[in-house]
Amino acid sequence: MKISIPSIEERKLKLERLRKIILRKEVLINKALMDDLGKSHFETYLTEVGFVIEEINFVVKNLESWAKPKKVSTPMNLFPASSYIHPSPYGEVLIMSPWNYPFQLCIAPMIGALAAGNRVVLKPSELAPNTAKVLREIIEEAYKPNEVRIVEGGVAETQELLKQKFDYIFFTGSTAVGKIVMKAAAEHLTPVTLELGGKSPCIIDETADIDLAAKRIAWGKFLNAGQTCVAPDYVLVPKKYQHEFLERLNFHLKNFYGDSPAGSPDFPRIINEKHFDRLEELLIPEKIAVGGEKSRVNKFISPTVMKDISWSDKIMEDEIFGPILPVLPYEDLNEALEEVAKRSRPLAFYVFSEDSKKAKAIMREMSFGGGCINDTLMHLANPNLPFGGIGGSGMGSYHGKKSFETFSHMKSVLIQKTKVDIPLRYPPYNGKLSWLKLFLR
Repeated sequence: MKISIPSIEERKLKLERLRKIILRKEVLINKALMDDLGKSHFETYLTEVGFVIEEINFVVKNLESWAKPKKVSTPMNLFPASSYIHPSPYGEVLIMSPWNYPFQLCIAPMIGALAAGNRVVLKPSELAPNTAKVLREIIEEAYKPNEVRIVEGGVAETQELLKQKFDYIFFTGSTAVGKIVMKAAAEHLTPVTLELGGKSPCIIDETADIDLAAKRIAWGKFLNAGQTCVAPDYVLVPKKYQHEFLERLNFHLKNFYGDSPAGSPDFPRIINEKHFDRLEELLIPEKIAVGGEKSRVNKFISPTVMKDISWSDKIMEDEIFGPILPVLPYEDLNEALEEVAKRSRPLAFYVFSEDSKKAKAIMREMSFGGGCINDTLMHLANPNLPFGGIGGSGMGSYHGKKSFETFSHMKSVLIQKTKVDIPLRYPPYNGKLSWLKLFLR
């Protein structure tokens, strides 16, 4: 019998080959991301290239132990059998990636899919065309068409792909498109992972280190010009500390990007005019406390902070996904948390507090995909922490071992011995019920 599933060694070689080609083409990747999003080389390595290199290293190091069949206990009524769980590839996997991290969010899930032994079809975003071009070069150099194929194009190509039958679909993008993907997958009963988004809250309590909170929130929010699915979407701060928080935000933003962020080599641009226009409509000029500079021609909006925002303001309706940070002052923390809980469950949740007990209690009680206490975004940096959403922010998760598990079907196998054959289960059943009850109690 011909075995078509690649061996563990073959999978590791595929990943190591990918790593070598990525490092060799790093200059091209840098240029592509600069052209598509205005990303600095540092930010590109931090959030795109370096991220996937670390993921490859982690997976290659641990793959052999993850892929081994796991023996599990077997109840006495099945004596003398033994039981195993075999991680098995699904088959052909479709991975659809977005434009905001167009390299990382294409390659990172592919690493898990290949590690699990699958074949992959990649659909990069058409909104980051320069990165898609480099991705094609990398994939065609690294893999045969029957291992990994890349399909470029826009809505028409995506719709055609979704008509096809895949064994698994992995999608990263908006909630609206996620619903379309899930509906298409249902036609073929195809399992899916949906990595979506939502309005990720950031809570500052009365005990927090305001200066450090402002610094870490400013970094997490304005990285990639706020075009990050787990960026703090809005900040809840005690009313009496709002002025201090805004002052420290302004201080750190000037340290990050200078007096004129438009001239900073470290501040990216909005992906296109459509998204610029959407973001511009969210600005409330009289509430702008920091920033507010913008240029449609240059697809630029400076790091902008708006104060005294209320839950009824338009900016609180949907995920912002851009460099605008609303600050909502509150009087009572429990009431603020109740308002958060009324809304769709977010992809990320952040708490800044020096009261460890209170912070942990908030994290335990609130429902969200993942998050941090006294930091932002950094939970993504730990490959031992699964990354994924809940409810409207997605389903399923990945990164590290969880990526391998996501793209693996856990196949159950029971091995029965032939030397012993207990007759209890066979007809005729007359007089056997009492023995069966004794056996299964």
